[in-house]
Amino acid sequence: MTTSPPRGSNEKISVCIICGNEEDNIERCLKSVTWADEVLVVDSFSHDRTPEIARRYTPNVIQQEWLGYIGQKKFTAERAKGPWILFVDADEEVSPALRKEIEALFSKPLPPEVHGFECPRLVPYLGRWIRHGDWYPDMKLRLFKKEHGECGGKEPHDQIYVTGEVRRLHGDLYHYTYMGIEDQLATINRFSTISAQTNDEEGRTVSMFDLIFRPVFRFFRGYIVKCGFLDGIPGLIVASNVAFGTFAKYAKLWELQHVKRKNGK
Repeated sequence: MTTSPPRGSNEKISVCIICGNEEDNIERCLKSVTWADEVLVVDSFSHDRTPEIARRYTPNVIQQEWLGYIGQKKFTAERAKGPWILFVDADEEVSPALRKEIEALFSKPLPPEVHGFECPRLVPYLGRWIRHGDWYPDMKLRLFKKEHGECGGKEPHDQIYVTGEVRRLHGDLYHYTYMGIEDQLATINRFSTISAQTNDEEGRTVSMFDLIFRPVFRFFRGYIVKCGFLDGIPGLIVASNVAFGTFAKYAKLWELQHVKRKNGK
């Protein structure tokens, strides 16, 4: 296990990881955060070797029934001991550049007004790193001062909110999102169902505009405006699937509100 330069008690970092059935990813993730002052893993009762692998790297492994993406992160943050929290998903990896940047910042006192840091996420997909379109830089606020931050968002997309200044880091957080197209489509199917259910519970209605123009806009923004075409065929597939995911979300919301309820379900 590698060690880091000593930090003052006000700059100690707790890395928090939520996971479930991530035996193919969790070790890579944990190896990238061995430098942290604390590593806390909350496992949602995996059926594979995820907890066993996690305990090789940290004694702080807790099992908790799944509370949703937002609820699970709230549960985890509450149990972190450090004044600073770095959330890393099980399918992510802190790059050497990002680690070096964080350690340099935390080797000296931080400005008191700074309560959070965001960093870009970089995704490998279909044999190349996707550096354009809707997938990059995909800035995420993951490192924050616990007493000034909270977990929120809208299922299935959690988000960290802080009171105070947020600064930008330049090192990448690697995100091993999908094994291929089939895996991405399966995730789109799962996430669009959760999004439709969440929107329905909030009273969100769906229109022809949502079904026709929102997917077209997402494709145009990702592929043309954000230069997704520079990522070649993988960039085209990414933009197309993002657009399809948008369509699926609103189509499922329409189904919930018009078909299932009409049939009394």
